[in-house]
Amino acid sequence: MEPVPPVSLWPDPNALGPVTDLYQLTMMAGYRAVGMDGVEASFEVFVRRLPPGRSYLVFAGLEQAVGDLLNLRFSAEQVEGLRAFPAFSGMPSAFFEGLASLRFGGDFWAIPEGTVVFPGETLARVTAPLAQAQWVETFLLASLSYTTLVASKAARIVTAARGRTLLEFGARRGHGPQAGLLAARAAYLAGFHGTSHVEAARRLGIPASGTMAHSWIQSFPTEEEAFEAYARTFPGSTTLLIDTYDTLEGARKAALVRPHVQAVRLDSGDLDALSRGVRGILDGAGRPDIRIVASGDLDEFQIDRLLAAGAPIDAFGVGTELITSRDAPALSMVYKLVESGGHGRIKLSPGKKTYPMAKQVFRRRDADGLYSGDLVARADEQHDGEPLLSPLILGGRLAAPLPTMEQIRDRCARQLAALPPRLRRLDGPADYPIAYSDILERDARALMEQGA
Repeated sequence: MEPVPPVSLWPDPNALGPVTDLYQLTMMAGYRAVGMDGVEASFEVFVRRLPPGRSYLVFAGLEQAVGDLLNLRFSAEQVEGLRAFPAFSGMPSAFFEGLASLRFGGDFWAIPEGTVVFPGETLARVTAPLAQAQWVETFLLASLSYTTLVASKAARIVTAARGRTLLEFGARRGHGPQAGLLAARAAYLAGFHGTSHVEAARRLGIPASGTMAHSWIQSFPTEEEAFEAYARTFPGSTTLLIDTYDTLEGARKAALVRPHVQAVRLDSGDLDALSRGVRGILDGAGRPDIRIVASGDLDEFQIDRLLAAGAPIDAFGVGTELITSRDAPALSMVYKLVESGGHGRIKLSPGKKTYPMAKQVFRRRDADGLYSGDLVARADEQHDGEPLLSPLILGGRLAAPLPTMEQIRDRCARQLAALPPRLRRLDGPADYPIAYSDILERDARALMEQGA
């Protein structure tokens, strides 16, 4: 008997149609069965509430979401596989034939990547035939929620680092291999300077950065031999890990290595005390040019405390706390129907109320140029302030060139600089003003009076 080969769970980028929840497909089949699949509908993405300890979010993940929306389809093998699902046992062959040729042909509007955003405001909007708009819900939320969470965490770390170099080291701690790619991109657009993830660096043009593992040091008879071998192999770009045995002794040896090394890395222990000791040793050996890099389960609070205490650390490698956003690992991002067949739709569930109709968000500034509040209005209204949502896909086709990573990164830096100082604090309040237009409030009241 031939052994059964391993099952790969990597999706085919040209067949992402079934990367969704079953109920999206059963609703698509149901809409077709009752003749509603072609009714034009609008769904909107928004966040219900901020995670604990957050005063803002950084919106991220759009480039991948747009690229995948334009490429969503079912392979012949996937369509045949769906025929065997019990849920579809009563579906006519025409349903499955339709899946084989299905493409997203609707419109997709969104706030630009790298924008600071807040709960209750529309981040993205899909307008398409009802079955198509339903189809993309799971995929869009999965594409935007995690990356927004990581970019928001990264932005807080950037604030804490006060201009120091930040390196993303999270791939080995991510929830699956793909998380490393997504986190590297999200961190870079939020202000990090490099990543250890090779494929992210190759694909996205992010500066690649890495040092060595303790196993390199342990593989040699002595620490000196390990240091010298590495410096000879990688001259001009050497960072030595000096805490395998004795950190201060490692610093003394690193200062004498030829060719000269550029940095040393601390990955354990009391980083404040050790960085001071290491700095003194390096300076005393005539090597004030050697930079000190710190890592080891760091987050924004630890970095802030280290720098506030005056620790002489030049760069930080951040992994686990960033890629998992451990203190706030989930985001209440949702995708809700707001309009169908030209009529507004709302949800009245306790704590989950929505506003009807397609929307636009207008951002306002005060006299100093800082953000002072956002107004959520119907898409056909005009108000003072900067309208944030713009079309990225129209009629199933890309509507405009997408920004480069550097443009997104620059936008994010300008967005963070325009936040009121109280919101940039690590303990900032979640009190950014969000208001809804009179017309939206009127529409919502009218639907509530009609029983939605």
